[in-house]
Amino acid sequence: SNNNSFSAIYKEWYEHKKQVWSVGYATELAKMFDDDILPIIGGLEIQDIEPMQLLEVIRRFEDRGAMERANKARRRCGEVFRYAIVTGRAKYNPAPDLADAMKGYRKKNFPFLPADQIPAFNKALATFSGSIVSLIATKVLRYTALRTKELRSMLWKNVDFENRIITIDASVMKGRKIHVVPMSDQVVELLTTLSSITKPVSEFVFAGRNDKKKPICENAVLLVIKQIGYEGLESGHGFRHEFSTIMNEHEWPADAIEVQLAHANGGSVRGIYNHAQYLDKRREMMQWWSDWIDEKVG
Repeated sequence: SNNNSFSAIYKEWYEHKKQVWSVGYATELAKMFDDDILPIIGGLEIQDIEPMQLLEVIRRFEDRGAMERANKARRRCGEVFRYAIVTGRAKYNPAPDLADAMKGYRKKNFPFLPADQIPAFNKALATFSGSIVSLIATKVLRYTALRTKELRSMLWKNVDFENRIITIDASVMKGRKIHVVPMSDQVVELLTTLSSITKPVSEFVFAGRNDKKKPICENAVLLVIKQIGYEGLESGHGFRHEFSTIMNEHEWPADAIEVQLAHANGGSVRGIYNHAQYLDKRREMMQWWSDWIDEKVG
């Protein structure tokens, strides 16, 4: 009967759960199910859904690089299955079994280069002749080790050329705290160049090609990487991994590295490191990192 379809049980579960969710979260979740989950498995009897069918749902997120959402989709679908089990309409929850299938897939999605392959990547990047905005985004992402989301959200009003710092709004940050990023000489130069291109037309540093009210698309940097022949070998997340690995190997202070990466676990430390006296250490570190990428220091 149709009230045992995945869609019907999801609606029951959703009504049940949404009382404890914020309106924003409830809306976001409903959109995720409506757009990406229900069109594929909504019409199926919940007890007949096989792991492979659920995996197809998850792959849709992964294929467009939305890793966090893939995980969220798996967990939330799992809750719908659990709800069906508790209410006697299913016997089995395929979602937990997919965690392992996803982990292996994720690693391939966040490829990074070993240190000795960076010079070759630099040469390839120098040949890129596409969008200047995408190219500068790629370079700044490497030099700063920001998350792609943080880079895309960057506003001109938060770029302080005089004090050579970029401020990322707390609302964008994973840890919901404001993030201060020192600019190396290289970053200052790149953003100075970019300011004559996007600043007159957008509040976004990395303005979208067609719609200047939006930043560049999520995959802009990946497309640059793909165009220079490094698809599956390098990624935006890979830049962060390289920064972390190489800086730790060269014995920069672990705290300063964690703060630059804005890892949520560094809460108390980050508070200290955002203060002026520690910013100097991070300035020095980020300049060294930019120089290391440019093969000026070993």
